[in-house]
Amino acid sequence: MKRQIRTLFILISLSFLLNELVFAKCTTCHKGIEQISKIDAMNGLECDFCHKGNPKATTEKEAHKGLWRNPSDYRVAQKSCGVCHNEILERSKKSLHATSAGIISATRYLFGVQRTKNAIYANYEIRDLDGVIPQKKGARPSLKALPSFNPKAPQGPQNSPSDDYLREECLRCHLWSYGAERYGDYRASGCAACHMIYDNDGKYKGRDNAIKGKSPGPIPVPRPRVHTITKIIPPFQCIHCHNRGGRTGVSFIGTIESDGYGSPWWCKPGEKGGKKIHGKYYNHLTPDIHHKKGLYCIDCHTEGDVHGDGNIYSKKEQAIEIECQDCHGTRDRKSSLKTSWGNPLKNLKKERDGIILISKRGKIHKVPQVFDIVRGKNERAKASMGKRIHMERLECYACHATWAPQCYGCHAQQDESTPSFDWLNTKKSYDRTQSGRAKNRKMTAYKWRETRSFIRWESPALGINSEGKVSPYIPGCQVIFTQIGPDGKCRVHNKLFKTVEGVWAIAHNPIQPHTINKRARSCEDCHSNPKALGLGRGIYDSRANGLPIDFSLERIVSDNGTQLQATSHEGARPFNKNEIKRIERIGICMSCHGPNGLPQKKKGQGIIDEKMHKRLIKSLLKDWANKK
Repeated sequence: MKRQIRTLFILISLSFLLNELVFAKCTTCHKGIEQISKIDAMNGLECDFCHKGNPKATTEKEAHKGLWRNPSDYRVAQKSCGVCHNEILERSKKSLHATSAGIISATRYLFGVQRTKNAIYANYEIRDLDGVIPQKKGARPSLKALPSFNPKAPQGPQNSPSDDYLREECLRCHLWSYGAERYGDYRASGCAACHMIYDNDGKYKGRDNAIKGKSPGPIPVPRPRVHTITKIIPPFQCIHCHNRGGRTGVSFIGTIESDGYGSPWWCKPGEKGGKKIHGKYYNHLTPDIHHKKGLYCIDCHTEGDVHGDGNIYSKKEQAIEIECQDCHGTRDRKSSLKTSWGNPLKNLKKERDGIILISKRGKIHKVPQVFDIVRGKNERAKASMGKRIHMERLECYACHATWAPQCYGCHAQQDESTPSFDWLNTKKSYDRTQSGRAKNRKMTAYKWRETRSFIRWESPALGINSEGKVSPYIPGCQVIFTQIGPDGKCRVHNKLFKTVEGVWAIAHNPIQPHTINKRARSCEDCHSNPKALGLGRGIYDSRANGLPIDFSLERIVSDNGTQLQATSHEGARPFNKNEIKRIERIGICMSCHGPNGLPQKKKGQGIIDEKMHKRLIKSLLKDWANKK
């Protein structure tokens, strides 16, 4: 009897042991899957701590019941990532990455349906409940959920085609969504949108036997490159989103969308050599010097820049704490190793011979200091950066951003006869972490189509930004609106809106283009270039192209300083009449004196005497004044 009991006990123990060995671990099927992290505390977690499901089940269906494919999705993250990182999670939900407040506020302002340039709405309702709301920095206590558009109701601030435009077209990139799910745009939602690396094709490249080699099917299932989270986020991960709007991501690596030709040809009949990414062909220009040197976006942008500082902001300039001078210093002092908000830059270090930056990948970079440059031998640099007015009135990138993407004329057509998908209104999936997938959108919006007038990159315009400094300007949603009614007939054709101030709502906005180069724009490119001054080149004929304006889409200000195009950033504006005259006047002097203010002695010419100099100045200024 004792022997039988002992045998039964052994069999039961073996049964439990086999069950533990065979079924209690997800790796029975997912053999070869990568460690989720190099951090010991995370590697000690069981799979079901994050992914839920039933690891003791004996079939795939049972094992995956209640599974969270993406535990970092905002719909569930409180019970996964938030267990350890709740403070960061709550900040990120209030960040611009989650609210899209900048895109929403700009679009609604430029459609003339809200009086303020600052945000009223977000993707979803959000409140700041921590009791700290620095309103002087632009922080908002709350934002309402973006309304839906009802074509049968009267149009107004609560019912505008602009909201439909945002829902169907623009709001593909926010942390509640998986995005467009096409080549170049694959990513997850929530925390994994950044911290889980996706290749451009959205295919898994790891060793997990249960996933490796599986066909993505007719609707591709976006999967990370490997099952590992990281803090070292490469630029191409950021570019999965940052390829529209200001286009700073694609600009950083030196690419700009082309007119769609896809040139040059490939060596097969009829096949173009260009490969579409983000749905567009690209031309390759000079990349940002930081990219050339091997720096990642996260080597400049701080944790607070990315996750937010816990406040709800309307615009990027309110939320970003890093400035060029934080690393490179000013003409009067070297870097203080702190951000413009006073937070320490932990990856900057002082050394005996200067300041270094230790990148997130461990590479050491020497950081040039303006203080040293203006005391060096480079006369051109001393002539520009050595002038206090330049350093106080200009953003560094006003000169050092040598090009910027300029997409003129955003022709948008709303087709009310064709229902379409809504990026904010999603179905309740059997796995709620998948609700943000493109395939789970509800068809509660209408079809929008976009095209443009022309694209440029050279000599971006300049103007005054929200901080009162000279900055590059690029077209910021120049809405030219056409509307097709439910009956298929045209209701509105090539309409240009006006803002509540009465300015044409085809906008130009200040930007940090992320196209920094060591050699800056020439002095003449700013002081003697009408396009740089916001006056345009006067070549594009708007009326002949069906638009109800008599100035070029490049032109943001008239000769007498009247603003012609809107800006959607508070305090931003084009140059006024006096500023334009002063900039041009310096350009006249530079034609003889050059940027350093010294007379330019050309071969065969002597230095003119004072009497002739006065006569020449009087003549030049008279001719210049007559042109005004």
